[in-house]
Amino acid sequence: MGQLCTKCAQLLCDLALSVKTLSSGLVQDIQECLGQLQECPCLKRKNFKTKQLYKPALQTQEEEIAQEFLQHIERVNIQLPREHLEIYYAFLKSSDLEVQQISSSSLLNFLLEGNVTKDHVIQMDLIEPILELLESDDVTVQCNSCACIMTLAVTDASHEAITAAGGVVPLLALSRSYDPRVQQNAVGAIFNLTQSERIQQILFRQGALPVLTLLLQSPDSEVQYYSCAALSNMATNSQHHRAMLQTGDRFLLRMLLFLLSSSVNKVSNQACVCLRNLAASESGQTSILAMQIPSHLLPLLASNKKDTQHNSIILLRILSQHPDNQDALMCDEVLQAVGKLLLIWKMDPVIVGHAACFIKNLSLSRSIQRVIESPCIEGLFQAVQSVDILEEESLYCVMSCLVDLMKHEGATVRMLELVDDSVVCSLVTLAGQVEQTEPSFHAALAIKHLLQHKEVVSLLKSHMSKVQQYLIKYLIHQENRFQHLGISTLCILQKGMDCCITHSPHNIPWDSYAMA
Repeated sequence: MGQLCTKCAQLLCDLALSVKTLSSGLVQDIQECLGQLQECPCLKRKNFKTKQLYKPALQTQEEEIAQEFLQHIERVNIQLPREHLEIYYAFLKSSDLEVQQISSSSLLNFLLEGNVTKDHVIQMDLIEPILELLESDDVTVQCNSCACIMTLAVTDASHEAITAAGGVVPLLALSRSYDPRVQQNAVGAIFNLTQSERIQQILFRQGALPVLTLLLQSPDSEVQYYSCAALSNMATNSQHHRAMLQTGDRFLLRMLLFLLSSSVNKVSNQACVCLRNLAASESGQTSILAMQIPSHLLPLLASNKKDTQHNSIILLRILSQHPDNQDALMCDEVLQAVGKLLLIWKMDPVIVGHAACFIKNLSLSRSIQRVIESPCIEGLFQAVQSVDILEEESLYCVMSCLVDLMKHEGATVRMLELVDDSVVCSLVTLAGQVEQTEPSFHAALAIKHLLQHKEVVSLLKSHMSKVQQYLIKYLIHQENRFQHLGISTLCILQKGMDCCITHSPHNIPWDSYAMA
């Protein structure tokens, strides 16, 4: 039975008519008709073993009905049950071009509107006829079917189904289409497939790397974005780094650096993400630094887009982890930009945390004076005052960075110029939040270092009650390092704050703390 039966054709006529008349019981009518259609033997999968639903001939009445049905059904906002997708299998297998166009468009719209679940489409084996349409000579059919695959390719089940049905090769072929819509959807589908590590390996074997790299040159920003995002996913696996870095004499790296200056934010941001992922390996870091990366990142650090600033500061932090890279990153312009970021986004945990780690890594460099003369220390002190807002990990990064900087006399002198009552108050508050173990410990460590200077001793007088409270917690803490820090801090206080100790709000002799 290659054609629709009379009963099925009549049901489709009734359905199309009910859609046209827009009657009050429209949704119920559609559901009833679809229910009867699903029971019709001519629409059972077993009857569609060949690629053609209709015999090659002039357009039949059934074809006209199918087209009319598909043209109107998507106007109605209904949720199609899985069983009713059987009719789409029939329409997608049609040999009639207009039916292919309308059915692929209809299914795509249902997917985009959420009126058909992706799982149901896969369970009803619709992947097969959709992939067959990728080989159509019609641009509209190619575009619709690519968009369907792109929309579906977001789950593990869909990744496996698309790959098992041989979808990788035709998608790579269409990614080089001269039609921009087809190319966008094909590359978008490939990007979604790269979310699976297993499919990444298949794409590599099928030659996806050179194709995606060349697509970075596309004048279409959507194609640039999807190809760059696909490469970013591949770069999450360090096993791919060698091939990616060596492609075309570092052509991939040069294109990524070029895209950093793209006027389209999502493209420049994605290029930064790809470089960030490549920097996870030592070979990637070496190759990226050899391309003079700091100067390319300056516009991104100054961007008004927070996600771009996030990725650029993360890339800097990753690059600074290796000691051999630190001198190359010790650039006045970069330090100025990072310091300004901290001053502007002092309550942003991503920027604060990664910027602090970047500065801490550079504090090991012989050129520490550049850090001292930049706005970085001021930015760190500003971040300290966001103690009630920042996350524990970010606070730890800030405090451990400040403690490391205090090992340098020049940095301490700079801090003493910046410290004021609000900074001292924040440090004391954080030191007392012992439940945040590392930030608390390093805040108390910073206070101990600063207590060696009379300027800070004077500022601390008004906060003695809180100091006593956190020192009591430290002296009875189960960790020895807290106990030792508490005792050493008390010794410093005994020497330099006799007047404050005598008038302690709790009237507890500091000698007793020291003896404890």
